[in-house]
Amino acid sequence: MNAESVGARLAAVEARLKSHAAGPAPTGLTEPDPGDTERWEAAQVWGHMAEFAPYWLVQLDNVVRAYAGEPVPFGRTKADTARLEGIEAGRQQPISESMAQVHDGVEKWTRYLSTLPPDRWQAVGLHGRRGEMDVRAIVETFLLDHLEEHATQLDGLR
Repeated sequence: MNAESVGARLAAVEARLKSHAAGPAPTGLTEPDPGDTERWEAAQVWGHMAEFAPYWLVQLDNVVRAYAGEPVPFGRTKADTARLEGIEAGRQQPISESMAQVHDGVEKWTRYLSTLPPDRWQAVGLHGRRGEMDVRAIVETFLLDHLEEHATQLDGLR
């Protein structure tokens, strides 16, 4: 994984999301994640994506900046207040605004990763539930897989 391969996946998932944003908002609730009970309206999914893209970029940057050989604590739980507020905020704004925020987040991630020196990709964070994760794992888990999972949720609501 490198900035170029991340950029390709981001472009693909963003195209999927733009397609959803261009259409009418679906009704119904998402299926819960395995082992979870949370079910969301489409607008809540959008609010979550708009909130988490910048959140995880700040977390990654903190890991990259602070790493000096020992894993750097990062992350949050599902009960985090800002996370929950972002999910609910989605209900209060048009999906087009949430899509614009997601797009801004994708652009910031793309710029950040394109300037990240190769040695900083070796930085390691310590997540409270997932344990030690290097930059590649953080990007994969908290950005790429996360956006793709929510795009799939929106597919299911369509």
